[in-house]
Amino acid sequence: MSQIYPVVLCGGSGTRLWPSSRKAFPKQFSPLVGEESLYQQTLRRLSGGSFAAPLIMTTEDFRFICRDQADAAGINDTRVILEPVGRNTAPAVLTAALSLAEDGDALMLVAPSDHLINQPDRFLAAVAAGEKAARSGKLVTFGVTPDRPETGFGYLELAASPDNGGAEPLKRFVEKPDAERAVEMLATGRYLWNAGIFLFRVADIIAAFRAHAPEMVAPCEAALAQGEMDLGFLRLAKEPYGAVRAESIDYAVMEKADDISVVPLDAGWSDLGSWSSFHDARVKEPGETLCEGPVTALDCENTVLRSEDKGMRLVGLGLKNIVAVATRDAVLVADMDKSQQVKDVVETLRADNVAQADDHMRFHRPWGWYESLCISDNFQVKRIMVKPGGVLSLQSHKHRAEHWVVVAGEALVTVDKDVRTLKANESVYIPLGAVHRMENRGQEPMYLIEVQTGSYLGEDDIIRYEDIYNRG
Repeated sequence: MSQIYPVVLCGGSGTRLWPSSRKAFPKQFSPLVGEESLYQQTLRRLSGGSFAAPLIMTTEDFRFICRDQADAAGINDTRVILEPVGRNTAPAVLTAALSLAEDGDALMLVAPSDHLINQPDRFLAAVAAGEKAARSGKLVTFGVTPDRPETGFGYLELAASPDNGGAEPLKRFVEKPDAERAVEMLATGRYLWNAGIFLFRVADIIAAFRAHAPEMVAPCEAALAQGEMDLGFLRLAKEPYGAVRAESIDYAVMEKADDISVVPLDAGWSDLGSWSSFHDARVKEPGETLCEGPVTALDCENTVLRSEDKGMRLVGLGLKNIVAVATRDAVLVADMDKSQQVKDVVETLRADNVAQADDHMRFHRPWGWYESLCISDNFQVKRIMVKPGGVLSLQSHKHRAEHWVVVAGEALVTVDKDVRTLKANESVYIPLGAVHRMENRGQEPMYLIEVQTGSYLGEDDIIRYEDIYNRG
């Protein structure tokens, strides 16, 4: 039998887990649970054995993060397709299937990149249980065995209670219920949470789109055909892809198809879609307080205390049903029962032009990252990490001068016609208007402190002359 092609959906902004997850660096890339990111954990689950190289569907902003984190996890054979605009899951899945169309009998396993699965062996067993149905032409989805009456998920209704862990016929999709209805549904034993994970043959899902969402097919075919390779990434053509309506695969295809099978999934699954679900997925006992990072909890119950900065001590005293999350630049304190509404907080911050709504203190770039340590009207201090092989663009500034001090590693520095190597504890001055560049040709990350001085310190004060990452 042919291999299974994992298709990992890696867009989204994860605003319900603000301030840990933000648009510039959403939850799938953060080590929210364990030392590796959720994206890296997903890749590990879907690598080796019967799996082919993962196919990643992501965006321009995340292309280098996807590749770097995959490499760091030891998964070096990923294929990455860049969506020029976000169009929800239906166009992403269809485009992925079209890119695999030469092997129409092969299976593709579609999975989000930001879900937690604590028992990957059980997950793989569920995938194996769905293979026979998928190879026979069924569209297979996975339904999580519920352990509580949840109102934040859609449900899958089966004709009877599942009893053998194999694929079962789907009776219908059910929208998110209210609390009373959720209790009733849980009691029947016939309802599973819709996990948004799918398994089907490539040819079958393409045929399903042609039958139920035919208007999506031609634009996605054109976006793929007119796409261009750039630094190893496949960029879909913007005009045809942008013409596709934004819709989930559930609405576009799955709810209309009549050949759906469901495999029960009992593998410690959580979508980590809110701080409440994060709490439930992480604690051993209901009502337990979850403490992560430098925190102290005194007489707290059913509470999340999380500090993501080593220098930020978070203390909870007498708290009940509270979420308190502290980062270097933002703090969230919320009623646990309102954790689904954190996305509304983000929208409020955006309306007020608050930078923390979308940006972290650490800004990720193709060459590494930087973070601002101190900023005033006419100066700014940054810490910069340049990864091995990283090269900043050849550039100049109209409004600021810079001082660079290397604190670890070695930097190859260009300032106009002067090219030199700086080691730890060495520095260089970049006059206003000087054409300059920094490279790390070593085998270890290079760190430096940058002090900017000038009348304007915005990131748009850059004139680029050369850039190996093809940025404008």
